[in-house]
Amino acid sequence: MTESQLDPEALSGGAWGGSPPEEVLRAAIARELTGARQRTALLTDAVDEDDLVRQHSPLMSPLVWDLAHIANQEELWLLREVGGRDSMHPEIDPLYDAFEHPRSERPTLPLLAPGEARAYGHEVRGRVLDLLDRVPFTGPRLLGGGFAFGMIAQHEVQHDETMLITHQIRAGAPVLAAPSPGPAPADALRLPAEVLVPGGPFTMGTSTEPWALDNERPAHAVQVAPFYLDTTPVTSGAYAAFIDDGGYDDPRWWTGAGWEHRQQAGLTAPLYWRRDGGQWTRRVFGRLEPVPPDEPVLHVSWYEADAYARWAGRRLPTEAEWEKAARFDPATGLTRRYPWGNAEPEASLANLGQVFLRPAPAGSYPAGAAPCGARQLIGDVWEWTSSDFGPYPGFEAWPYKEYSEVFFGPEYKVLRGGSFGVSPVAGRATFRNWDYPIRRQIFSGFRTARSGVAESG
Repeated sequence: MTESQLDPEALSGGAWGGSPPEEVLRAAIARELTGARQRTALLTDAVDEDDLVRQHSPLMSPLVWDLAHIANQEELWLLREVGGRDSMHPEIDPLYDAFEHPRSERPTLPLLAPGEARAYGHEVRGRVLDLLDRVPFTGPRLLGGGFAFGMIAQHEVQHDETMLITHQIRAGAPVLAAPSPGPAPADALRLPAEVLVPGGPFTMGTSTEPWALDNERPAHAVQVAPFYLDTTPVTSGAYAAFIDDGGYDDPRWWTGAGWEHRQQAGLTAPLYWRRDGGQWTRRVFGRLEPVPPDEPVLHVSWYEADAYARWAGRRLPTEAEWEKAARFDPATGLTRRYPWGNAEPEASLANLGQVFLRPAPAGSYPAGAAPCGARQLIGDVWEWTSSDFGPYPGFEAWPYKEYSEVFFGPEYKVLRGGSFGVSPVAGRATFRNWDYPIRRQIFSGFRTARSGVAESG
């Protein structure tokens, strides 16, 4: 039982196979860093300076804070830790320490103005590209496989998703536009409602992806009983049936904490949904539209997802169940990098990278299906699981404990699979996200599961 079998592509991580020549690795890193910065620029150039410095929600930082924080982390890890340079602006380091100042405080800080933040990021990136041209990928652990550079690329695209969430929250005229994902494939209506995931052991996590973060490590054997999983994420149409059946008004479907929160917060529907006559509408990046019934439901909290699952006579999958469905190939007994295999994500396989700015209809991306038959396990919407966020056996906090370790505990629930806002560089099937069960400004959806019968023979 291994992650891969004599397949250098499967052992690599990143957009290359095997142990790449340094020039190939440098080109891949430069491509990821450049792509991330292009998205950062689009998200921050799309609004005026007033919008950049404004806090659109106490849950989110001003966009200008994200802009300078991205540069500050890049300077810290690549120029200082890898390159051995002194701090360029030590006086601003505390301003952009995410643990020193909660988001609600950040608008009160003496932050860099938009022009200063952009100039700082430009200067840091220029020095980083110079460093990339000459640094050897040997020696310190941070340099193995280009990890430090990959970590920073992933950090920036994670903030790109965070900034996209801020764009969804902000009031005012639309400033972002994207094409539609298009209709569902012809077979979408003929798909079975659920698929069977066989019981038995599989290898969860990874010890081979060079850019995997600490909470994804190490690879370890997990025993999972057979279970059934929704073929696609739960749709808005299915979720509307839960609402119409009084799901928000019946405490039978809610945990005690969930029912208390539902009452205190006055929850009656997913975030951004409104009744307009007999129709549900929603606001999407400043535009009002009817809720598409065939699209995966979006902007629901863990409490709402769990209540829907109970109403449907089902449950949320565990994190291990989700990963086995997404990665395990029963034909070979191997654990894949992605549902479709070991090849990197591309447009025909998953909805990633902020290309469409919305989920694709349920049943899309048949080429990206997992061996079990489930579709859209990567991209479209983050999927809530029933699991608390915790370490894998043998976990080691690295390169700093504040990335994962300080969040371990029952107060956070795990989400898997990424969303349309996630870049492919952070779209691995092992990637773990986590948040409070009340959160729903994130691009969160879910699918449900039920336990299967024990297999014989």
